Amino acid sequence: MKNMYRFIALFILAILIVGCSSPSSDSPVKETKSVELTISAAASLQESLEALKASYEKEHATIKITYNFGGSGALQQQIIQGAPVDLFFSAAENKFNELVDKGLIDEKQGTKLLANELVLVVPAGNEQNIQSFKDLKQAQHIALGTPETVPAGQYGVESLKNMGLWNDLEAKVVYTKDVRQVLTYTETGNVEAGLVYKTDALISDKVTVIATAPADTHAPIIYPVGILKDSKHTAEAEAFYQYLQSEEALKTFEKYGFQAVQ
Repeated sequence: MKNMYRFIALFILAILIVGCSSPSSDSPVKETKSVELTISAAASLQESLEALKASYEKEHATIKITYNFGGSGALQQQIIQGAPVDLFFSAAENKFNELVDKGLIDEKQGTKLLANELVLVVPAGNEQNIQSFKDLKQAQHIALGTPETVPAGQYGVESLKNMGLWNDLEAKVVYTKDVRQVLTYTETGNVEAGLVYKTDALISDKVTVIATAPADTHAPIIYPVGILKDSKHTAEAEAFYQYLQSEEALKTFEKYGFQAVQ
């Protein structure tokens, strides 16, 4: 009987010791580290991606998204030169495919996600009374993204050539660093017209869309996105890459005028 009492007493004492003990300073403590993802993206994606950033970071407290917006060609060159980037979201397939060819993006970690249209815009007042592409001959200055680095400029030159207008207009062209600068120049009246994406025109009430470039006058305007092989945060980059393809994200892109590639 004494042995039984002794056993019960020791058992109770053990419970009290365990219950009152504090965690050892040597015990491993799980820490949740914050991860910063860097996405280089075409300037025309700015509003839609900023909206998606707010939504994604709200649901993923440990993820911070940093965007680097600009002309796709300029962003591509930054990546080639070693800029630390996790995802590349291009406004042109050729800029994206060059990174695939150089082994910087795995083709299996990329997809053609969005489509866009090229439109002719004029300042809201339209003092030159430009009503069509043919009327561009009346303009003194026409803003266009630098074709070598800005896909919208590349599409623009291609379209004007196929419409038989380039020879008459080339001397009037003012080249810009990205498509958003084209929009700004047109909004402020520094030029009488500019060629931008439909999505750019939709965010401004200071320009008027005069015409849409026929689809058969330029290469398809496709936006591919992919993960860089050198990403230091592959798992997190993969998660955001998948999110960009989600129904929620595609609805946001469509809200800003993009079309999902089928």
